[in-house]
Amino acid sequence: MIKAKLGDRLDGWIHQLFPFLFKRSLDPNLLTVTGSVVSLAAALAYAFGHFSLGGVLLLAGGFFDLVDGVVARHFGRTTAFGAFLDSTLDRFVDMAVLLGIVAHYGLSGRPGMLTLTSIVLIMSVLTSYTKAKAEQVIPYLKGGTVERGERVGLLAFGSLSGLMVPALWLLAIGTTATVAQRFLSAHEALGEKDLLEAAPAQSEREREQEQELESAGAGQDGEA
Repeated sequence: MIKAKLGDRLDGWIHQLFPFLFKRSLDPNLLTVTGSVVSLAAALAYAFGHFSLGGVLLLAGGFFDLVDGVVARHFGRTTAFGAFLDSTLDRFVDMAVLLGIVAHYGLSGRPGMLTLTSIVLIMSVLTSYTKAKAEQVIPYLKGGTVERGERVGLLAFGSLSGLMVPALWLLAIGTTATVAQRFLSAHEALGEKDLLEAAPAQSEREREQEQELESAGAGQDGEA
């Protein structure tokens, strides 16, 4: 939701706030991988119960994820593989970070929090999967209140403020609602696509039926 609202303005803000990124050509894929490594360090921090450190590292990893695409566009280095790498590592990092929190609560003997974090993990994966799957057949799937930016922001806020439990509850509710939104959007969009694809076939069948009727009528006239 944040990304959709900010749009292209985000590129301009990053140019203004971090001009050093654009003084020399940088490899955007290297930025992507670096951000992922930092985020994996956050996952380890969470697993060992160092939530404040995990929050700092998560924000640092998120910074690299935020700027890699802007750098790629600035230097004309956008590639299909770069988009694939970015998306794949995002999913990997999301799962690793939440698994780190799951591990912490599991080792701490807090089954309720373990279950809650597991729900966030499952729904976060489904949030990304529903969009990716639908967009294999339609150009764009609308809908989604809690996307990746919101998830990272809430986790970081909960980690640094000591309010991880409320943050996880918000994430559980928000991600579940987002998955439901995307299911409804996919049902509507894919249903429209099915109708559009069925219409030519239906018209063709109607034309064939008309031709059969005309042929039958001509045959009856000849017999008369």
